[in-house]
Amino acid sequence: MIIAGGGPTGMMLAAELRLHDVQVLVLERLAEPSPIVRALGMHARTAEVLDQRGLLDRFEALGTKYPIGGQYGFFAGITKPAPELDTTYPYTLGIFQPITDRLLAEHAAEAGAEIRRGAEVVGLSQSPDAVTVELADGSQLQSRWLVGCDGGRSTVRKLLGVAFPGEPATWETLLGEMSLTASLDEVMAVNTEVHKTQRMFGAMPLGDGVYRVVVPAAGLAEDRQVAPTFEEFQQQMQVTAGTDLGIHSPRWLSRFGDATRLVEQYRTGRVLLAGDAAHIHPPLGGQGLNLGVQDAFNLGWKLAATVKGWAPEGLLDTYHDERYPVAQMVLDNTRAQTVLMDPAPGHQAMRRLMTKLMDFEDVNKYLIEMIMSVGIRYDFGDSEHELVGRRLRDVELKRGRLFELMHAGRGLLLDQSGQLSVEGWADRVDLVVDVSEELGFPAVLLRPDGHVVWVGDSQESMVPQLSRWFGAASR
Repeated sequence: MIIAGGGPTGMMLAAELRLHDVQVLVLERLAEPSPIVRALGMHARTAEVLDQRGLLDRFEALGTKYPIGGQYGFFAGITKPAPELDTTYPYTLGIFQPITDRLLAEHAAEAGAEIRRGAEVVGLSQSPDAVTVELADGSQLQSRWLVGCDGGRSTVRKLLGVAFPGEPATWETLLGEMSLTASLDEVMAVNTEVHKTQRMFGAMPLGDGVYRVVVPAAGLAEDRQVAPTFEEFQQQMQVTAGTDLGIHSPRWLSRFGDATRLVEQYRTGRVLLAGDAAHIHPPLGGQGLNLGVQDAFNLGWKLAATVKGWAPEGLLDTYHDERYPVAQMVLDNTRAQTVLMDPAPGHQAMRRLMTKLMDFEDVNKYLIEMIMSVGIRYDFGDSEHELVGRRLRDVELKRGRLFELMHAGRGLLLDQSGQLSVEGWADRVDLVVDVSEELGFPAVLLRPDGHVVWVGDSQESMVPQLSRWFGAASR
């Protein structure tokens, strides 16, 4: 198995495949890990994903828990009190992306994935049985499957020639890391004042006197891959804030815009796409990294089942069926947030209306659960039970926590009756007979990604779901 791209999506996928003893090679174009802080944190569903694999403690030890909302709000910067959420992790975990990258790379390596840095994919071809990958050094590699996790400018996606429909950028923002001579109090005062009229601006301390600075650009660059100059940064700081806050010693400079695109298919033959390779959108709500890690969590066990030969027919195609609508939702909510943050009078009127609507708890909760990805329900099409299709939150059992029982990445039948069996599927599904006061039903069958596929008390009604998600019973 070859994964192109060694960012959070690729490393999470590599580790998930290794849980099922799939041989994995990660090809990363960069020779060294990037020091750039693009993503700033993780939302509740990603925290659940990490906890389901026994990783959350590592991240919490190096991050900071922030209450939902906070000073700058959660949806389009609109500040509202946080409602009660159906999760054990009702916070945003502030952690800079280079730390996330390192921890996930360590996890993948510990699981047995081979990681090859300085390996750039420049070509690919596929047959009915294999994918051949050509590297920049002229060498070729062959694998049964290839997954492109190589970012918004994905080489794999371009080599596939798949459509990437959407909208080009209409505005642009400058982004960089640099030092400031202004004091923290001065920076916070300027942030507060400018946010009254311009929300795409801010200077956030990263430590050691370095700040992450965001400021609107003067217009659209002809080539967005060309970094802005430091002088351009200074000029736009003066235009937007009336001061450049004494910025100096830039570590890196970049630009981003509101380009919004989504591939029409996540799979083309033996090649799949995940993370930013499949979808790009403005970074509003901090959803990009989270979306990619959750893509990998959905895909990993399905691809492993396909490689190992026990996947039921159509299982791998459910990756696109389930994750495409989630990406559509993220693209739509970032489009909406972009409008609400625009200083134009009509858009600000919409913002005032949305601010009032968010006083209704159901509206506020819906928007927050959408961004935190805890409100997702996959359409399994054949059950009216409210839990089927949703992920099950962590619950306390007599023998420990539910998520502690899911570290191996297998299916799980949680049975409070003691009357059910997974005979024939015990090599893929764990049976846990336990009682929880938090569960209001006799038994629940979970996929390896924690989503519920069956709720009930009858072996007869459960067996079809075992076959649907975990293949034929072994003899």
